Amino acid sequence: MKKKVAALTSVALLSTSFASTAFADTYKVEKGDTLSHIAIKYNTSVSNLKTLNKLSSDMIYINQILQINASATTEVKAPTKTEKAPTTVTSYTVVKGDTLSKIAKQHNITLSDLMKWNNLDHHIIYPDQKLKVSNSTPTTETKPQPAQSTEKKETTVETATSTYLVQKGDTLSHISKKFGTSVSQLKSLNGLKSDLIFVGQTLKVSGKETVVKEESKKETTENVVTIPASTQKVIDESKKLLGVSYVWAGSTPAGFDCSGFIYYAFKSAGVSVSRLSTEGYYSRSYYVDAPQPGDLVFFENTYKSGISHMGIYLGDNQFIHASSSKGVTISSLNEAYFKQRFDGFKRFY
Repeated sequence: MKKKVAALTSVALLSTSFASTAFADTYKVEKGDTLSHIAIKYNTSVSNLKTLNKLSSDMIYINQILQINASATTEVKAPTKTEKAPTTVTSYTVVKGDTLSKIAKQHNITLSDLMKWNNLDHHIIYPDQKLKVSNSTPTTETKPQPAQSTEKKETTVETATSTYLVQKGDTLSHISKKFGTSVSQLKSLNGLKSDLIFVGQTLKVSGKETVVKEESKKETTENVVTIPASTQKVIDESKKLLGVSYVWAGSTPAGFDCSGFIYYAFKSAGVSVSRLSTEGYYSRSYYVDAPQPGDLVFFENTYKSGISHMGIYLGDNQFIHASSSKGVTISSLNEAYFKQRFDGFKRFY
């Protein structure tokens, strides 16, 4: 009889152990939770959580059941003869909502490799743009360019034009590509300190002009950088704080941490925002595929795992932030430290 009881006890213990393991694969959302908070708690990433739970945004709700690792939805199956080894994908077509960081994670490659393979020196991408996601040579050339209607043809002609009159919808990026130059060269040539231009403005240009011949009324899909006055004020207010020292949890000119700097800059510009942590701002913003000056830029795995640092995008791959070593300063997204930890561009809801 004792042996029987002992056997039943062992079965019960094994059952309890199995149940605990199974339960650890899911999580019930509680008040105050964010995807970033849950990702850190279970040593995973926000992108993994969104993929596992088929989430199209960062919004979650109380009592929602989330899968936190692949074992929650994966059953162990014996291999079948019909299963085939996955094929190597060499290119990817950008869709609305994509960021370079998101695409790199999706294809299990590094952000720096993705940018190198596509000759990118910035993080701006466009819907329908084709990107190399493998070092293998694709069957077709996939240089990054704005998505264009198939009913347009481009021809490059020599031009003696030394100036250009800004048209509605123009951006420095658009003009630099049109004349075979770079944004930095345009800004230097015209003494510009920002990416902001206006209709009717005359810019000095040089090089070859790309003429687009239209065969229909369809137009290219391109992101127009038009900075609202309120956004420009945020940028102006943030630059007034350059040089202010870093203070943990600080949110005044006496000292800032990265989220406190965001709070003060937006508040000074008349934009109503709550004083939140970096994770709090991350959960209350959405990804943008065509970043504009004034957008937020987020980084992960800096002083801790997960989303841990943020700043304000200034354009031309520059952003302003409260650095723990330099205080409020302007940095480049091309710096190795930030390039490796870049998460994406977002905008407040």
